[in-house]
Amino acid sequence: MSIRHLDRLFTPNSIALIGDTADAYSGAGSRLIRNLIDAGFQGQILPISPEVSAVEGLETYPAIEKLPLVPDLAVIASSARHIPDVVDRMARVGIPAAVLVDRGDDAPSMSERTRVRSLIQSHARNHDMRFVGPGGLGLAVPHHGLNVSLAHVPLFRGNVAFVTQSSGIFRSAIEWASEQGIGFSHLVSLGDAVDVDFADALDYLALDHEAHAILLHLEFVGDPRRFVSAARRAARMKPVVALKPKLRGAHWSTDAVYDAAFRRAGLLRVRDLPDLFNSVETLSLARPSAKNRLAIVSNSRSLALLAMESLDERAVSFARFSETTRAALDSRGLGANPVDLGDYATKDDYRQILELLLGDGEVDALVVIVGPGALGSNPGIAEVLVSLKQNKPGKILMSCWPGPLTGAQARKRLRDAGVPAYGNPAEAVQEFIELVQYHQNQALLTETPASIPEAFSPDSEPARAIVQRALAEGSGRLDECESVRLLSAYHIPVVETQRADSPAQAAEVASKLGWPVALKLMSPDLATKSAVAGVALGLDRRETVALEAANMIGRLHQLKPDARIAGFAIQPIVARQGAFELRAGFEPGGEFGPVMYFGHGGTESGVIDDVAYGLPPLNLHLARELMSRTRIFGCLDGQALRHADMDALALLLVKLSQMVVDLDEVLRLDINPIWAGAEHLVILDARAEIGPRSRRIHRRLAIQPYPAELEETITLEDGESFLLRPIRPEDEPELKALIHRCDPELVRMRFFQPMRELSHELAARLTQLDYDREMALALTNQASRASRPSMRWCGWRWIQTRKAPSTQSSSKARLAGVVSGNA
Repeated sequence: MSIRHLDRLFTPNSIALIGDTADAYSGAGSRLIRNLIDAGFQGQILPISPEVSAVEGLETYPAIEKLPLVPDLAVIASSARHIPDVVDRMARVGIPAAVLVDRGDDAPSMSERTRVRSLIQSHARNHDMRFVGPGGLGLAVPHHGLNVSLAHVPLFRGNVAFVTQSSGIFRSAIEWASEQGIGFSHLVSLGDAVDVDFADALDYLALDHEAHAILLHLEFVGDPRRFVSAARRAARMKPVVALKPKLRGAHWSTDAVYDAAFRRAGLLRVRDLPDLFNSVETLSLARPSAKNRLAIVSNSRSLALLAMESLDERAVSFARFSETTRAALDSRGLGANPVDLGDYATKDDYRQILELLLGDGEVDALVVIVGPGALGSNPGIAEVLVSLKQNKPGKILMSCWPGPLTGAQARKRLRDAGVPAYGNPAEAVQEFIELVQYHQNQALLTETPASIPEAFSPDSEPARAIVQRALAEGSGRLDECESVRLLSAYHIPVVETQRADSPAQAAEVASKLGWPVALKLMSPDLATKSAVAGVALGLDRRETVALEAANMIGRLHQLKPDARIAGFAIQPIVARQGAFELRAGFEPGGEFGPVMYFGHGGTESGVIDDVAYGLPPLNLHLARELMSRTRIFGCLDGQALRHADMDALALLLVKLSQMVVDLDEVLRLDINPIWAGAEHLVILDARAEIGPRSRRIHRRLAIQPYPAELEETITLEDGESFLLRPIRPEDEPELKALIHRCDPELVRMRFFQPMRELSHELAARLTQLDYDREMALALTNQASRASRPSMRWCGWRWIQTRKAPSTQSSSKARLAGVVSGNA
């Protein structure tokens, strides 16, 4: 929905506590009231009970209708069978928000749960009410004195917001945080999240100045587009960390899709509860690192090796010291990274080595391990780290102090001074890896993508005709020839492919193509051609082609008697010439819609398991980032004689991304193999699964693509034409140039402050939009999309949108009306 009435949930001035019987205020209900009183809530507390006159010293009211005022918030501790009546009466009175608390002594039937969910959705939609729950433990906002939850431990005030679906995680988190002395700005137990969900919570918390960071524990996201949209907005403003467990029994790619969604949204994903809170400490005490060269200094080689065990070489590189540093270390009898100072290391030893490494340009970050050595955990070493943190702020400095005694004291001293400190080596290294990943995810939110290096206008209508024809024939997939034509419509380089219906025709087609050829059996009932040896390579005679085709038919009939034969595909043999064998495509990504992938190809690709996932739509930068997360990327992008054309590969992924946007009838497309070399890129085979057009086509993608249908050419009376269109990420340079040449007073009035030029961060924020929630319009003298480099800006204006226009024509008229006054 929106953040409407969420202030009544998080900052109410009056609260009604609704219980259906006296028992509702015993046990968990008593804790609920006591928590609210102990939190120091300054507003009115209005308990409602038809059976008792007072609860915890507070006068009760017999019914909602008997309240002396309309409260901002109702906290419902009634049994499930009474909730529908309570909610109906709330709506009649006009109470705008409610928290439905799970008392734990009431086990509703499935029909009761369904009835409650349906009623909540109806009232949220028709009466503009907001609900947290049911099935949750409530919420708390300590700085507002609000605690309408079943928290069993005291809650401290802090600057971290925590939102979860799970009651068990809620209890575990607050108990762990209480033991560690960690406070919260907000605590929300969403339960079933029938109305208020993660997207609503993120939208609200992004604007709350008390919440400096947002922690999420989630098992599902509900509406993926709303979640990703809200997460991207919140992540631009403050750190957002997500704890998402793997789903037992789900395909491994499901977890990879969540990784891709979190990465695209700028979130940091962690794997366990302590890591969730540690990551907040790391992000708050250490600046995100664009570079990842790590050095380790320890007084124990064994502890250093434990730290290295957690090193992910794809995320972090081991720093190689400069010649000056290596010489200085050699003179002291110390080896290379990791640096082992020995069991008798003193604070002076640490100071000298750390100053040396902090001054080395080849080192971006240091993890300092101080184990209990022969001299004990010298407390002076902590003061050395504090001093270095203050005097050399340019490098990331993190520390590890194993041990529950002196180690705990040092960790507290360092954290108070702003130096991240951890209890074991693996934890310290993992937090640095997450720091690097967080920076990379944030960079995806502000990176200005390059323009496509060539005009790309796909023939989407012929491509859709290919798919529609196959669907009309009752097919659930395209054969090789149809797949090739589909790719050709998107200007994707494919090897020439001809079709033949019989062995004799196959021999005739092969002779015209030129020898040697590849022969492939086509059958809609075959998962893989290799199951019946349905591929023959290097055929160089008519007789051989005819014989192989006949043998393929014979094997198919023998192994799969009911299988249908769709003919043969004949292709000329293409020389590989040292090209890499890759694969790419897209497939259903569960609740996040279609997901794209790229990785190592060939028949062994399933065993090699080198594939990365990303959400469409993609631009060239996002396509390169997707490729960079594979192991084979280091070979593709190498400077040796054998490398691939990275621009061509990135453009291939962009074209596939456009196909995902255009053709929702194509459910799955697997291109394997792709031969990619320095001078050429060609697709040898592709498989496409198809299905009827989705009814929710506009909500199919988790990220709203560029709305090209809103582009419109406007012609003035003097004949000059302008293009009215939504802004694009690659417009950032033109927007900055526009601001630079605008009158300074106009700029001041627009941004409410004097400004000579836009920063990259602000310009990226204005051009990289989530078109599902906001829109910026540009009126340019660009005659067509192909003339982008010579674009001149005439005007621009922001508008906020709550829902998509009902028709294209009305949306265009609306956009034209908004911009015309500013051109």
